[in-house]
Amino acid sequence: MLTALSQLGSPSNGPGYLPLSRQMADGDVVKFCQRTDDAWEIESVIIPMGARDKTWRTLCVSSQIGCKRGCTFCQTAQMGLVRNLTVDEILGQVRAARVVFGANVRNVVFMGMGEPMDNLENVVAAITAMHEDCINQIPRRRITVSTVGRCDGIRRLAALRWRRLNLAVSLNAPNDEVRSQIMPINRIEPMALLRDAIAEYPVRAGGHVLIEYVLIRGLNDKLDHARQLAEYLRGLHTCVNLIPYNPREESPYETPDEDTVVRFQVELMSAGQLCFRRGTKGTAAMAACGQLGNLELRRARKSEVA
Repeated sequence: MLTALSQLGSPSNGPGYLPLSRQMADGDVVKFCQRTDDAWEIESVIIPMGARDKTWRTLCVSSQIGCKRGCTFCQTAQMGLVRNLTVDEILGQVRAARVVFGANVRNVVFMGMGEPMDNLENVVAAITAMHEDCINQIPRRRITVSTVGRCDGIRRLAALRWRRLNLAVSLNAPNDEVRSQIMPINRIEPMALLRDAIAEYPVRAGGHVLIEYVLIRGLNDKLDHARQLAEYLRGLHTCVNLIPYNPREESPYETPDEDTVVRFQVELMSAGQLCFRRGTKGTAAMAACGQLGNLELRRARKSEVA
């Protein structure tokens, strides 16, 4: 049964409440973990934002415990998939951010653990609850759903005709060869099919589909890659979000140097592609993009294999 955000329990008890098990901070960025009834942990991140002398906070929420999509640069993917989060478990992350931390949470992004399109029914129900809650409303225009490129999921979202719901696509490569190497989903749904799905997604006037692009040294950060990316996106209403790779344990990848990142961005913009760079926040707390995935769960998985 769906629980409205304002009807979830008090900070210490009540239906829908998830107790906090751990909290880590890196400057103003806070990663918090909540214990589920079946003893797993959900990780979420509160990120401070600001523009034109105004400040607010964005909450990065998880939609699954683990993920089955296997992106090689992502910590969560190394865990495998445990299960989908329930609607109340998704909403419980928002409640913790607003009540427990007293945070001015204005935006919610589904960019935490898991692939939202693999749990779309519960994600849509949670968005509906946030949008329709008369006390703690978070309107759809302030919510973003990110995907590794599940074309069917993008089309299902598009069919809802929610023009003010934001879509983000984790692309991370300029061509099928590179993308298939780092994102197994591309072997099933290659970039041509993904482009068609992006083109069908309804955006509000002046809006864009956000294209997330993790820059990995020597793999997808060359100027020719930038040119290929600009050509792939030509004619689409998109904005590229460049994300220098955030290192994690046991990863073969490295972060490109500053000059490489700047040159890549300039090349994209010179080709007429709207582009901005995401600031690196939360790396010390393993709260940055691609770093979520608690060690406790990974150890449990390893012990099961052993």
